[in-house]
Amino acid sequence: MSKHLTIFEMGPRDGLQNEKVHIPTADKIALVNLLTDAGFQKIETASFVSPKWVPQMADGADVLAGISRKPGTKYTALTPNMKGYERAKTANADEVAIFGSASEGFSQANINCSIAESIDRFKPIVEAAKVDGIPVRGYVSCIIACPYDGPTDPEQVIATSQMLLDLGCYEVSLGDTIGAGTPENTKRLLDAMTKVIPADKLAGHFHDTHNTALANIETAISYGVTTFDAAVGGLGGCPYAPGAKGNVNTLEVAQLAERLGFETGLELAKVEEAQKFILDLKQVLA
Repeated sequence: MSKHLTIFEMGPRDGLQNEKVHIPTADKIALVNLLTDAGFQKIETASFVSPKWVPQMADGADVLAGISRKPGTKYTALTPNMKGYERAKTANADEVAIFGSASEGFSQANINCSIAESIDRFKPIVEAAKVDGIPVRGYVSCIIACPYDGPTDPEQVIATSQMLLDLGCYEVSLGDTIGAGTPENTKRLLDAMTKVIPADKLAGHFHDTHNTALANIETAISYGVTTFDAAVGGLGGCPYAPGAKGNVNTLEVAQLAERLGFETGLELAKVEEAQKFILDLKQVLA
């Protein structure tokens, strides 16, 4: 049997949230349905943050209500606080995610509180999700460097990740938010991390600012990491990380997985179809 690599599709949420032009709800639903048909097991579909801060994501409940759900596919949502969690639960999100930072500067800029305060804020979400039987995933931003604080100490990445796991997250996705990762500093981080946190509790989330995301993924695979976030068409960026390029392109990650002997469960022709749909739509709306 070939080894399995999971690609966690971020396009409908992390990919679209920074688009300057409003993407109609019907088109978001169509994108999720195309991705479902391509075979993804995990699709981040919505974000229940304040519409004031991320207006592109204001229709999350409508998107989750309108998609054609497929057994075996989990449709996930980002939930920064209890209000967001309750909205995600009402919208029948299969899984929720909470997002912390390995850098104090980014934590203040992104969610307006310290790292320690963010963990306290997440506790009731995880406790409620446990009661409701909803899995919780954790994100850690700025694992390599921060646009405000500079290079990130691997020990801080470990500390934030461990706090999220201790809360009850089943997995922590390590976010190279500004795309500062290289195979060398990714190796340095994972050398330290995998001594204390098992690789099967980690996922990689690499932005492709300097065209190093695929090389970083290959490095992470060598440490036993087999889940990676990616966005169809390389959509995305970060409003709090000036100049940050989009997420690594899903199709390129799937092709890399194939070259390395992993199966992903994806139909690449259908991934291409989803990519063409959203990139063509962006051109039309621009």
